[in-house]
Amino acid sequence: MTVMAKPRRRVGFGAGVTHTTVITWRNVMRVLRLPQLLVFSTIQPVMFLLLFNYVFGGAISIGGQAAGAQGEYINWLIPGIIVQSTVFGATATALGLTEDLQAGVIDRFRSLPMARSAVLTGRTLADLVRNAFVTTLMLVVGFLMGWRFDQGFLKMALGVVIALLFGYAFSWLMATVGLLTKTPEAAQSASFLPIFPLVFASSVFVPTESMPGWLQAFANNQPISIIANTVRSLMVPKESLSFLGLDQGTLILQSFAWIAVIIIVFAPLAVRQYRRSVG
Repeated sequence: MTVMAKPRRRVGFGAGVTHTTVITWRNVMRVLRLPQLLVFSTIQPVMFLLLFNYVFGGAISIGGQAAGAQGEYINWLIPGIIVQSTVFGATATALGLTEDLQAGVIDRFRSLPMARSAVLTGRTLADLVRNAFVTTLMLVVGFLMGWRFDQGFLKMALGVVIALLFGYAFSWLMATVGLLTKTPEAAQSASFLPIFPLVFASSVFVPTESMPGWLQAFANNQPISIIANTVRSLMVPKESLSFLGLDQGTLILQSFAWIAVIIIVFAPLAVRQYRRSVG
């Protein structure tokens, strides 16, 4: 006699929100119980900030002037480091999902009467919370190193929000990578392989004008440069906007377009791959 599988009960919107909140809280608490995870995710951007500002800053030219020697490079660097840290932080989504898959945690979630979307959404939201903490730390460290903004708190906050939303969008891309690779080791390699060229071939650390012409075409139009320049346009002193050639309004529109495109493309892909992975 054939035993029919019990159909999965549909979960309402309210219950789905509750499940997502529980999964988000579970992932946030996991970081708090394993503080080394948070320490390692904060040490890296702080090291980048210190090294580039104090070691390379004096040799980097912005607009034909040695910005580091004048103490101005920190204003260029802070927005870039914030974007870089949110992108690197998004890799935690891939690693976290593969670790849960390997440990059988997702199989246990699957056996519960909970919304399937809660696992992925809760994972990405938890990583958004962690990115928010790291970004706040970067702002504090940057302020101690001499970074200043004079366009008002609201514009500075908008820059932070754009960086965090971009990191959240990237988390969906990393979720897809993690579900495809299935192991933490493979996920780590697959995550950093595309991120490193995107970050370093961008305006995160240096103006793209210093790059060869063939590379500038790529660097100026790839999403990390656009997000970094948008955040920079909202955080640098007003007199620097025209000097740096930053068109604030256009950059903001381009940033939200990139964020929307990445989520629209990779969120459905991640959900589809999750359903295939858990059956």
